[in-house]
Amino acid sequence: MPLPKLLANLSTRGRIAVGGAAVGVLVVLYIMFSLATKPSYTTIVTALDPAQTGKMTAALDEKGVGYELQNNGTALAVQKADVANARIALAEVGGVSGGKIQPGFELFDEQSMGTSQMQQRVTYQRAMEGELANTIRQIQGVGSASVQLVLPDDNDALFTEDAPQPSAAVLLGAADIDPSAVQGIARLVASSVKSLRPQNVTITDAAGQLLWPNGAAGDAAGGTGATLAKQSAAQKYQRTMETSLTTLLAQTVGPDKARVRVSADIDADKATQEQLRYGRRSVPLKEKTSTEQMRGTGGAGGASNSASTVPGYAAGGAGGGGNSRYSNETTDRELGNDKTVEKREIAAGGVQKQSVAVMVSDKVPQAQIPAIQSAVAAAAGIDRQRGDQLTVTRVPFAAPPAPAAGPMVPGGILAAGKWALLGLATIVFLVLVGRHLRRREGEPLASAAWLDELEPPRPIRALHAEQPTAQLAAVGVPPLAEYQAPVARRQIEELAEREPEKVAHQVRHWMGED
Repeated sequence: MPLPKLLANLSTRGRIAVGGAAVGVLVVLYIMFSLATKPSYTTIVTALDPAQTGKMTAALDEKGVGYELQNNGTALAVQKADVANARIALAEVGGVSGGKIQPGFELFDEQSMGTSQMQQRVTYQRAMEGELANTIRQIQGVGSASVQLVLPDDNDALFTEDAPQPSAAVLLGAADIDPSAVQGIARLVASSVKSLRPQNVTITDAAGQLLWPNGAAGDAAGGTGATLAKQSAAQKYQRTMETSLTTLLAQTVGPDKARVRVSADIDADKATQEQLRYGRRSVPLKEKTSTEQMRGTGGAGGASNSASTVPGYAAGGAGGGGNSRYSNETTDRELGNDKTVEKREIAAGGVQKQSVAVMVSDKVPQAQIPAIQSAVAAAAGIDRQRGDQLTVTRVPFAAPPAPAAGPMVPGGILAAGKWALLGLATIVFLVLVGRHLRRREGEPLASAAWLDELEPPRPIRALHAEQPTAQLAAVGVPPLAEYQAPVARRQIEELAEREPEKVAHQVRHWMGED
């Protein structure tokens, strides 16, 4: 029977049921399609420090790896096919940093009234370790940190000079950290704990390498500051230059066809330069002028003169008198030269010498090597006069390792095929059920067997005639003597038994009158 005719023959309730079944099938198919196409994620990091989530997600975005944050940002999951690439990407930024975070001074929020002095000392030590670890984790380049303190009791020694010194051990979850940052962490821990010296602080990285102290006791106290600063500046410059040159080559010769390494000698000394220049023009700074004048008149009766005081002095006109006049002018002038005083502070980080090595794949044509060398020399700022070196070598690159043998069918295709087969089986089941229902529509309905087993009602007299009175009394049927029907009813029953056709005709006549 065609579907439109079948729907036309159905009742309203049947049409609603068919419509609901169709909607249910569509919903099931949509859910199965969504589950089949939804990517499957695998959790690779749990108990993640939220402060490091941004760094990890940035590394995954740079590599094009899809991820999903779980448990309010404390767990990181990636697709099953990208697990290996995700671990490599996270290893390049310092590894997977996770683990339980040490509690800080919030431990004292759970102190009870009966806490002993020893418990308070241990809780204080744990709180200090947690606070230091949380502070160190905020330093750039540090993935995770764990701090262990040894705080001796002040009552262990009689004299202060004989008291044991406190010490600290710091484990950093970072594979590459600046030496200057290591020195800063050591001084941070030493300044946070009473009587702790920097040389009593031990710092190691995730690989177990000793980062501090890295020299003698005098160096640990601060003598290696210049060396650490120089190493840190050199590492930053080399990483920046390598990244810049690698990006340049990847955009020209193609990805994974060039490798760049830079070795630089950085001047990390901070100097101040003063320069004095004199000009040709003089500027008067100070000028002083002194003028002296004197006039005098001489006579006979005057004061003693040279003739009377100096023997042998003959004065002209001894008997006469004369006038004298004296004048003197002196000028003192101070001139200043035109000069310029220049003070300049030379910042640290100047490049004294650098060497750049570039290795390109043999798949790159030989004709492009001179152009690559010129572009790298210009981008790196190669200066032949100061001794810089640049080498570009064309060598065959090693083939990437073959992937491990896995299932013949990829996991994603297998999962999609499984859901597709399940959906196809559901559709076949519904089609078969529909065909069976359409086939049963033309078959006559069989009567219920239980209706044939029901016996028609029988009068009391017939029961007493067939069975003894004792058995009928046992099942609750009263004796025939106690059951006395009315005379009219008894006569009608006898008439119905004797002439049933007449009785039936009379009953039909009565029903027709109504």
